[in-house]
Amino acid sequence: MDQQKRTEIGTLGEFGLIEHLTKGKKLIDKSTVLGIGDDAAILNHEGLQTVVTTDMLLEGIHFDLMYTPLKHLGYKAVVVNLSDIYAMNAKPRQITVSIGISNRFSVEAVEEIYEGIYAACEFYGVDLVGGDTCSSRQGLVISITALGTGIAEKITRRSTAKVGDIVCITGDLGAAYLGLQILEREKQLFLDNPDIQPELGTHDYLLKRQLKPEARKDMVELFEKNQLLPTAMMDISDGLASDLMHLCKQSGVGAFIEEDGVPIHPDAQMAAINFKLDPITCALSGGEDYELLFTIDSGDLEKIRFLPDIYIAGEIVPREDGLTLHTKGGNRHPITAQGWKHF
Repeated sequence: MDQQKRTEIGTLGEFGLIEHLTKGKKLIDKSTVLGIGDDAAILNHEGLQTVVTTDMLLEGIHFDLMYTPLKHLGYKAVVVNLSDIYAMNAKPRQITVSIGISNRFSVEAVEEIYEGIYAACEFYGVDLVGGDTCSSRQGLVISITALGTGIAEKITRRSTAKVGDIVCITGDLGAAYLGLQILEREKQLFLDNPDIQPELGTHDYLLKRQLKPEARKDMVELFEKNQLLPTAMMDISDGLASDLMHLCKQSGVGAFIEEDGVPIHPDAQMAAINFKLDPITCALSGGEDYELLFTIDSGDLEKIRFLPDIYIAGEIVPREDGLTLHTKGGNRHPITAQGWKHF
């Protein structure tokens, strides 16, 4: 059997590797004047406000290479940044990528990562315009900065929700967390007995939500098409409970969420039950959904009621009322943040 080709990174060097990875790539966005190849990129955003966000992914903390394909990792690293741009009701334009790699990785392995990065760039219409590469002794590190633009009066923050606003959620929640539980279970079974074959075939949706999430570009376009401007918005990356808490704290308000209003995919419902977990707990605390949590003025309720893949989940209330979950059984429970903690 032919062995897979392995080219040592040292044979190319830093600049040779950059040239190798970016050769032949054409610019996509009209605001990119000059991309990779000089001391800095040149961008022309023509009077629009620029929004900037950065996320870092660390091996062993944010991903496990035992079950994360490198191409998927590159794609996801871009998406988690673009999701933050869309959460500002803005359009992503460019990204920079900085990567720390050890001698465990060949040129071909880094190529796989960049295949995923460029696939995301093409799908979302953004340009890779710069970054850095360096050696790492602590495993693989990927840091991406995304730049986007928006019209000043339409850029949406976390801090502008007001009492009486309606709380809305896109897509569904909890599936990414349950996909992770499946991957971790199969990893442990493999470590205990390497002859066991993983059972992943019936969990395609959950695994895709974990390994290859998508940012909600379509929702921002839907808002524009329907002349709908959220009063506040953020993406759901750390879990609904945690992120709702952030939004309410920034806005100086409270909120209640109806359990019936939290969207959960049927596959996630079944997987939660199989893991002996409460589906609503997975939805509230799971994280990595990259859906949008937003509020709208009550006067816009009819605009949103029949829009696809948007769920009316609750209402903004005075700060002193706190954050509560109204269950299907008619009970009220305080919402506490049990999602992802960075430290």
